[in-house]
Amino acid sequence: MPPKLGIVAGGSALPGLLARSAIEEGREVFIIALKGQAEPDVVETFDHAWVRMGAVGKALEHLRREGVEEVVLAGPVTRPTLGELVPDGRAARFLASGAFSKGDDGLLSAIVRFLEKEEGFRVIGIPDILEDIVAPPGVLSDRAPDSRETADIRRGMAVLESLDLADVGQAVVVQNEIVLGIEADEGTDALINRAGELARPGTGPVLVKFSKKGQELRADQPVTGPGTVTSCVNAGFSGIAVETGRSLIVDLPNTIAAANRHNLFVTSLSRHDKGT
Repeated sequence: MPPKLGIVAGGSALPGLLARSAIEEGREVFIIALKGQAEPDVVETFDHAWVRMGAVGKALEHLRREGVEEVVLAGPVTRPTLGELVPDGRAARFLASGAFSKGDDGLLSAIVRFLEKEEGFRVIGIPDILEDIVAPPGVLSDRAPDSRETADIRRGMAVLESLDLADVGQAVVVQNEIVLGIEADEGTDALINRAGELARPGTGPVLVKFSKKGQELRADQPVTGPGTVTSCVNAGFSGIAVETGRSLIVDLPNTIAAANRHNLFVTSLSRHDKGT
């Protein structure tokens, strides 16, 4: 029998998709639903417990009591301030390592090491449960990017590569090779909305979303889906570029169908393609 799976649930529908897929494969599932992050209608049909983000000891207690062996982190989480976190003793000892002062990937990598090396769980990636969620290569939509949009993709990839060492964001918005916005703590949808307000007339901006070089993908892979397409359409974007084999696309058929309805391109490239 496969090991029991613990899902640490942030926002979006992704934790529910993971839970259903794991159950269909014969796994038992238990969800740690992060208060203020996870969506009640997503998690409440599964065995779960609500835990505030600073209550690490309580979360570990639930996982051990439920016999969880493997853990997956799923769904976006807004990083709280230390004042909002109110860490318990276990969280305070973790924070004393300096992990909270790191960038997003540094913090998430530290969480993975903590769960594995100190607490004895195996941390797995989302594609270990949802194999068809990884972005396949090539142009995925009916429409391919034109030469101007390809130049914007190339510019976005270069900008993200330059930010790797700074551990900042996974997405950038580019129009006419001008950077309209870089993802920070606000998340991709907020970036799209903000950059859309800065868009110039003509061909719309392009969203480029790639992982960081050396990123701990079990903790934080770039994710797009139908909601991303809706946000891009509403903001007047012309297309989306994601990373082959490292970006995740939730509900690929509906994501591409939505893009096609609005003549939005979706393309998947590797770092070595340089937008060509």
